[in-house]
Amino acid sequence: MYSPYQGYMPANSTHSGAFALLDFKQGDVTGDGMIDNVYLYGKPEGAGGFADHITLVIQDGRTQQITTVNLQNNAGYHTSLFLGDFSGDKVEDIMISMETGGSGGYGIFYVYSFKNAILQKMFDVDLYNSEYVFRVDYENNYRVGVGSPQLNILFTIDISNKGFDYISQFYDENGKLKQPVSGEVLALGALYPIVTSPKSSRYDLLSFQRIIGTTNADTLGYVENLLTWNGNQFVSSRLSVSILGTPLISLY
Repeated sequence: MYSPYQGYMPANSTHSGAFALLDFKQGDVTGDGMIDNVYLYGKPEGAGGFADHITLVIQDGRTQQITTVNLQNNAGYHTSLFLGDFSGDKVEDIMISMETGGSGGYGIFYVYSFKNAILQKMFDVDLYNSEYVFRVDYENNYRVGVGSPQLNILFTIDISNKGFDYISQFYDENGKLKQPVSGEVLALGALYPIVTSPKSSRYDLLSFQRIIGTTNADTLGYVENLLTWNGNQFVSSRLSVSILGTPLISLY
Protein backbone atom coordinates (compact mmCIF):
# COMPACT_ATOMS: atom_id res chain seq x y z
CA MET A 1 0.00 0.00 0.00
CA TYR A 2 2.79 2.42 0.88
CA SER A 3 5.92 3.17 -1.12
CA PRO A 4 9.29 3.65 0.56
CA TYR A 5 10.13 7.34 0.73
CA GLN A 6 13.84 7.95 0.26
CA GLY A 7 13.53 11.69 -0.25
CA TYR A 8 13.29 14.43 2.33
CA MET A 9 12.52 13.53 5.94
CA PRO A 10 10.92 16.00 8.35
CA ALA A 11 13.41 18.07 10.26
CA ASN A 12 12.27 16.73 13.63
CA SER A 13 12.35 13.07 12.55
CA THR A 14 14.56 10.78 14.62
CA HIS A 15 13.46 7.56 12.90
CA SER A 16 13.48 8.45 9.22
CA GLY A 17 13.49 4.79 8.19
CA ALA A 18 9.94 4.43 9.53
CA PHE A 19 8.50 6.96 7.09
CA ALA A 20 6.77 6.00 3.85
CA LEU A 21 5.33 7.92 0.92
CA LEU A 22 1.54 8.11 1.32
CA ASP A 23 0.74 10.09 -1.82
CA PHE A 24 2.50 12.12 -4.48
CA LYS A 25 1.28 14.66 -7.03
CA GLN A 26 2.94 16.95 -9.57
CA GLY A 27 1.68 20.35 -10.67
CA ASP A 28 2.48 24.04 -10.79
CA VAL A 29 1.64 25.13 -7.25
CA THR A 30 4.01 28.13 -7.23
CA GLY A 31 2.64 29.74 -10.38
CA ASP A 32 5.99 30.10 -12.14
CA GLY A 33 5.14 27.74 -14.99
CA MET A 34 7.37 24.94 -13.69
CA ILE A 35 6.14 21.58 -12.44
CA ASP A 36 6.53 21.19 -8.67
CA ASN A 37 6.54 18.00 -6.59
CA VAL A 38 4.09 17.60 -3.70
CA TYR A 39 4.50 14.73 -1.23
CA LEU A 40 2.59 13.39 1.73
CA TYR A 41 4.46 11.03 3.98
CA GLY A 42 4.01 9.54 7.41
CA LYS A 43 4.58 6.51 9.59
CA PRO A 44 2.19 3.72 8.61
CA GLU A 45 0.92 1.35 11.27
CA GLY A 46 -0.39 -2.05 10.20
CA ALA A 47 -2.14 -2.87 6.95
CA GLY A 48 -5.36 -0.91 7.51
CA GLY A 49 -4.29 2.33 5.83
CA PHE A 50 -3.53 4.20 9.07
CA ALA A 51 -0.50 6.48 9.44
CA ASP A 52 0.62 9.12 11.91
CA HIS A 53 3.18 11.95 11.78
CA ILE A 54 1.66 12.81 8.39
CA THR A 55 3.61 15.68 6.85
CA LEU A 56 3.30 17.72 3.66
CA VAL A 57 6.48 18.34 1.65
CA ILE A 58 6.61 20.71 -1.34
CA GLN A 59 9.59 20.75 -3.69
CA ASP A 60 9.84 23.88 -5.86
CA GLY A 61 10.46 22.68 -9.42
CA ARG A 62 12.52 25.74 -10.34
CA THR A 63 14.72 26.21 -7.25
CA GLN A 64 14.49 22.66 -5.85
CA GLN A 65 13.89 24.27 -2.45
CA ILE A 66 12.00 22.13 0.06
CA THR A 67 9.14 23.38 2.24
CA THR A 68 7.88 21.12 5.04
CA VAL A 69 4.41 21.62 6.52
CA ASN A 70 3.54 19.98 9.84
CA LEU A 71 -0.20 19.36 10.03
CA GLN A 72 -2.08 20.10 13.24
CA ASN A 73 -4.10 16.88 12.83
CA ASN A 74 -1.50 14.49 11.47
CA ALA A 75 -2.91 10.98 11.98
CA GLY A 76 -5.57 9.19 9.97
CA TYR A 77 -6.54 6.63 7.37
CA HIS A 78 -6.26 6.67 3.59
CA THR A 79 -4.47 10.00 3.32
CA SER A 80 -4.56 11.57 -0.14
CA LEU A 81 -3.55 14.66 -2.11
CA PHE A 82 -5.48 16.67 -4.69
CA LEU A 83 -4.11 19.57 -6.75
CA GLY A 84 -6.54 22.06 -8.25
CA ASP A 85 -7.23 25.78 -8.57
CA PHE A 86 -9.66 26.82 -5.81
CA SER A 87 -8.94 30.57 -5.82
CA GLY A 88 -9.39 31.23 -9.54
CA ASP A 89 -5.85 32.56 -10.03
CA LYS A 90 -4.91 29.76 -12.49
CA VAL A 91 -2.44 28.30 -9.97
CA GLU A 92 -3.03 24.87 -8.48
CA ASP A 93 -3.68 24.67 -4.75
CA ILE A 94 -3.04 21.68 -2.47
CA MET A 95 -5.82 19.72 -0.76
CA ILE A 96 -5.12 17.07 1.89
CA SER A 97 -7.77 14.55 2.94
CA MET A 98 -7.78 11.75 5.49
CA GLU A 99 -10.28 9.73 7.51
CA THR A 100 -10.27 9.48 11.30
CA GLY A 101 -11.86 6.03 11.41
CA GLY A 102 -14.53 4.99 13.88
CA SER A 103 -18.30 5.03 13.64
CA GLY A 104 -18.57 8.82 13.43
CA GLY A 105 -17.16 8.91 9.91
CA TYR A 106 -15.24 12.14 10.50
CA GLY A 107 -12.69 13.52 8.08
CA ILE A 108 -9.63 15.74 8.32
CA PHE A 109 -9.11 18.25 5.52
CA TYR A 110 -6.72 21.08 4.70
CA VAL A 111 -6.29 23.27 1.63
CA TYR A 112 -3.10 25.28 1.08
CA SER A 113 -1.99 27.82 -1.47
CA PHE A 114 1.71 27.90 -2.34
CA LYS A 115 1.63 30.67 -4.95
CA ASN A 116 4.98 32.47 -5.28
CA ALA A 117 6.38 29.88 -2.84
CA ILE A 118 4.39 31.51 0.00
CA LEU A 119 2.34 29.10 2.09
CA GLN A 120 -1.23 30.14 2.91
CA LYS A 121 -3.79 27.94 4.63
CA MET A 122 -7.08 28.30 2.78
CA PHE A 123 -9.17 25.67 4.58
CA ASP A 124 -8.84 24.19 8.07
CA VAL A 125 -11.20 21.44 9.25
CA ASP A 126 -11.14 22.62 12.87
CA LEU A 127 -12.10 26.16 11.91
CA TYR A 128 -14.90 24.86 9.70
CA ASN A 129 -16.31 22.67 12.47
CA SER A 130 -16.32 25.63 14.86
CA GLU A 131 -18.21 27.82 12.38
CA TYR A 132 -20.85 25.38 11.11
CA VAL A 133 -22.56 24.22 14.30
CA PHE A 134 -26.23 23.17 14.33
CA ARG A 135 -28.91 22.23 16.83
CA VAL A 136 -31.17 19.25 16.16
CA ASP A 137 -34.47 19.33 18.06
CA TYR A 138 -37.44 17.02 17.65
CA GLU A 139 -40.70 18.96 17.36
CA ASN A 140 -44.40 18.15 17.57
CA ASN A 141 -46.16 16.53 14.60
CA TYR A 142 -43.21 14.31 13.68
CA ARG A 143 -40.82 17.05 12.67
CA VAL A 144 -37.14 17.61 13.41
CA GLY A 145 -35.66 21.08 13.26
CA VAL A 146 -32.04 21.51 12.16
CA GLY A 147 -31.05 25.07 12.89
CA SER A 148 -28.18 27.43 13.49
CA PRO A 149 -28.73 30.83 15.14
CA GLN A 150 -25.15 31.66 14.19
CA LEU A 151 -25.96 31.15 10.49
CA ASN A 152 -29.58 32.38 10.80
CA ILE A 153 -31.01 29.29 9.10
CA LEU A 154 -33.50 26.52 9.91
CA PHE A 155 -34.33 23.29 8.09
CA THR A 156 -37.25 21.00 8.93
CA ILE A 157 -37.18 17.25 8.37
CA ASP A 158 -40.39 15.18 8.25
CA ILE A 159 -39.86 11.89 10.13
CA SER A 160 -43.46 10.67 9.97
CA ASN A 161 -42.37 7.80 7.70
CA LYS A 162 -39.98 6.33 10.28
CA GLY A 163 -42.47 3.70 11.41
CA PHE A 164 -44.52 3.08 14.55
CA ASP A 165 -41.73 1.53 16.63
CA TYR A 166 -39.54 4.57 16.08
CA ILE A 167 -42.24 7.24 16.35
CA SER A 168 -43.81 5.79 19.50
CA GLN A 169 -40.54 6.22 21.40
CA PHE A 170 -40.88 9.99 21.26
CA TYR A 171 -44.50 10.89 20.42
CA ASP A 172 -47.92 10.16 21.85
CA GLU A 173 -50.91 9.17 19.70
CA ASN A 174 -51.63 12.82 18.96
CA GLY A 175 -48.18 13.56 17.58
CA LYS A 176 -47.06 15.43 20.66
CA LEU A 177 -43.57 14.96 22.06
CA LYS A 178 -43.55 13.02 25.31
CA GLN A 179 -40.47 14.95 26.41
CA PRO A 180 -37.75 17.08 24.78
CA VAL A 181 -35.60 15.07 22.37
CA SER A 182 -32.41 16.20 20.67
CA GLY A 183 -30.22 14.87 17.90
CA GLU A 184 -26.93 16.12 16.53
CA VAL A 185 -25.14 17.33 13.42
CA LEU A 186 -21.77 15.62 13.40
CA ALA A 187 -18.47 17.21 12.44
CA LEU A 188 -17.34 17.37 8.84
CA GLY A 189 -17.38 13.89 7.32
CA ALA A 190 -16.63 14.45 3.63
CA LEU A 191 -15.23 17.26 1.51
CA TYR A 192 -15.08 17.04 -2.28
CA PRO A 193 -13.54 19.37 -4.88
CA ILE A 194 -16.09 20.01 -7.62
CA VAL A 195 -16.34 22.21 -10.70
CA THR A 196 -19.73 23.91 -10.73
CA SER A 197 -19.40 25.70 -14.06
CA PRO A 198 -18.47 23.93 -17.33
CA LYS A 199 -16.84 27.16 -18.51
CA SER A 200 -14.44 27.29 -15.56
CA SER A 201 -11.60 25.11 -14.34
CA ARG A 202 -11.91 26.58 -10.85
CA TYR A 203 -12.90 24.22 -8.06
CA ASP A 204 -15.35 24.75 -5.22
CA LEU A 205 -15.69 22.51 -2.16
CA LEU A 206 -18.77 20.46 -1.32
CA SER A 207 -18.98 19.44 2.33
CA PHE A 208 -21.17 16.88 4.09
CA GLN A 209 -22.11 16.66 7.78
CA ARG A 210 -24.31 13.79 8.92
CA ILE A 211 -27.51 14.54 10.85
CA ILE A 212 -28.34 11.90 13.46
CA GLY A 213 -31.20 11.32 15.85
CA THR A 214 -30.74 9.97 19.34
CA THR A 215 -28.17 7.34 18.29
CA ASN A 216 -25.26 7.33 15.86
CA ALA A 217 -26.98 4.64 13.78
CA ASP A 218 -30.04 6.84 13.22
CA THR A 219 -29.16 8.95 10.17
CA LEU A 220 -31.80 11.59 9.44
CA GLY A 221 -30.00 13.30 6.57
CA TYR A 222 -26.99 15.41 5.68
CA VAL A 223 -26.08 19.08 5.80
CA GLU A 224 -24.57 19.91 2.40
CA ASN A 225 -22.51 23.07 2.02
CA LEU A 226 -21.11 24.40 -1.25
CA LEU A 227 -18.06 26.53 -0.42
CA THR A 228 -16.53 29.10 -2.77
CA TRP A 229 -13.31 31.07 -2.32
CA ASN A 230 -14.08 34.80 -2.10
CA GLY A 231 -10.49 36.05 -2.18
CA ASN A 232 -9.93 35.72 1.56
CA GLN A 233 -11.75 32.59 2.70
CA PHE A 234 -14.20 29.90 1.69
CA VAL A 235 -17.78 31.08 2.15
CA SER A 236 -21.04 29.22 1.80
CA SER A 237 -22.69 29.79 -1.56
CA ARG A 238 -25.37 27.13 -1.05
CA LEU A 239 -26.35 25.50 2.24
CA SER A 240 -28.97 22.76 2.19
CA VAL A 241 -30.16 19.58 3.86
CA SER A 242 -30.58 16.29 1.99
CA ILE A 243 -32.70 13.43 3.31
CA LEU A 244 -32.73 9.71 2.66
CA GLY A 245 -35.42 8.36 0.37
CA THR A 246 -38.10 5.83 1.27
CA PRO A 247 -39.86 3.22 -0.87
CA LEU A 248 -42.58 4.66 -3.10
CA ILE A 249 -45.94 3.24 -2.05
CA SER A 250 -48.72 3.48 -4.62
CA LEU A 251 -51.97 5.01 -3.42
CA TYR A 252 -53.95 2.92 -5.89
